Amino acid sequence: MNDIEQIQRRTIKVLALGQVLGGFGLGSTLSIGSLLAKDLSGSEAWAGSAATFSTLGSAIWAIPLARLAYARGRRVSLAMGAGFAITGAITVINAAGYRSFPLLLLGIFLLGAGSATSLQARFAATDIPSAGKTGRSIGLVVWATTVGAVTGPNLFGPGEELGRALGLAPLAGPFLFTVAAQTCSTLVFWFGLRPDPLKYAQELLKDTSKTKHKISFKSAIDTLKQYPVARFSVLSIALSHMVMVSVMAMTPVHLQHMGYDIVVVGFTISLHIAGMYAMSPVMGFLADKVGKIQTIFIGQALFVSALLFAGLGHADRLMVTIGLTLLGLGWSAATVAGSALLSATLPAEEKTNVQGLSDSLMNLSGAFGGAIAGLLLASFHFEGLNAIALVPVSVVTVLIFAISRKNKLANS
Repeated sequence: MNDIEQIQRRTIKVLALGQVLGGFGLGSTLSIGSLLAKDLSGSEAWAGSAATFSTLGSAIWAIPLARLAYARGRRVSLAMGAGFAITGAITVINAAGYRSFPLLLLGIFLLGAGSATSLQARFAATDIPSAGKTGRSIGLVVWATTVGAVTGPNLFGPGEELGRALGLAPLAGPFLFTVAAQTCSTLVFWFGLRPDPLKYAQELLKDTSKTKHKISFKSAIDTLKQYPVARFSVLSIALSHMVMVSVMAMTPVHLQHMGYDIVVVGFTISLHIAGMYAMSPVMGFLADKVGKIQTIFIGQALFVSALLFAGLGHADRLMVTIGLTLLGLGWSAATVAGSALLSATLPAEEKTNVQGLSDSLMNLSGAFGGAIAGLLLASFHFEGLNAIALVPVSVVTVLIFAISRKNKLANS
C-alpha cells in the first residue's frame, strides 16, 4: 500500500468517527425543532420554520466553510462548523427557557452549520485521488452518520428526563446531547485530520498545475456552465433534498395529530434516518458499479414509493413509518450518487468551489421545502403534502432521461 492509500484510509476513518459523533444532533434539529417552533410560535403553520432555518443556515454556511476549507484546509473548516453547531444548540436551550421564538430560530440557524459540516465531510472523503471508488468513499462517510443520527432521536426521552432534572424547559433537554456530541466531533476533526486531506491533495496538484484558480460564487457558476452533467448533479441533489426535508419535517406534527407521544415520534424519525444513512455504502457501491445516473434514478423510484405509502396510508402509523423509511433510502441513493457524480465530473482544482455551491443550493431547496411544508400541511393535510412532493421527483426523473439520452448521442 502506497502513502496516498494509507493517508486516504486514515482520512476516511477520522471523517467517519467525526460523522458518528456529529450525527447525534441531526434528528434533534428538525424533529424536536419543529415541535418547539410550533409550541413557541403558537401556530402549526410555523412548525416548518425549524426545517427552514436549519437548512437556510446550512445553505448560508456552506459557501464560507468551503472557502475556508480551500484556504486553510478541511481540518479547520470542519472543526469551525461543528463549533458553530455547539453555539446553536446552547442558544436553542436558552430559547426554550425564555420562551423566545426568534431566539429559537437563531439557534437553529447556527445549528445549520453542523449540517453544512456533515455535508462537507462527504466531499472531504474524495479530496485525495481514489480512482473508481468515489461513490464508496462518500458512502462510507455518510454511513458513519448512522450511529449517532439513529440513536439521537431515541434519546428524546432520556434527554427530556435529563433536562427536567437540570430544571430546563420542556423539549430543551435533548439538545444537551447535541452539545456534547458536537464538542467531541470538533476535537476529532481538529486533531485527527493530519495531514489535512485537501491540503495534501492541493500539494499533489501543484506538481501538475501552476494555474491559480479563483474561488467565488461566480466562478462556480461559470464552471457549471461548462459541465452539463455537473449541473444535473447539483439540481438532482437539491430537489431530492427538498422532497426529503418537506415530508420529514412535518411527520412529527402529523404523528402528534394522530395522538402519538415524543417517544413514538423519535422512533419513527430514527427509522427514517436509518434509511438515509445505513444503506449509503450500498448506494455508493451501486454508483460505482451500476452507474451514478442510474443510482439517482433508483432514488427517485424510492421517493415515489415512499410518498405513496405515506400519503395513501396517512391514517396508519405503520404505513407512515414505511413511507418515511423509504424516503430516507431515496435520499441516500440520490445524494450519494449525485455527490459522486459531481466529484467525478469536475476537474480537481474546481471541486471545492462547486461543492460549496452545491451544498448551498441543496440546503436552500430544503429551506424552501420546509418553509412551504407547514402551510401545505395546514391547507392540504399530510396526504396532500406527499402528493405535491411528487412534482420535484418528476422533474428529476425527466432530467435523468434527458441527460442519459444526451450522453448516449454524444457517445454514438
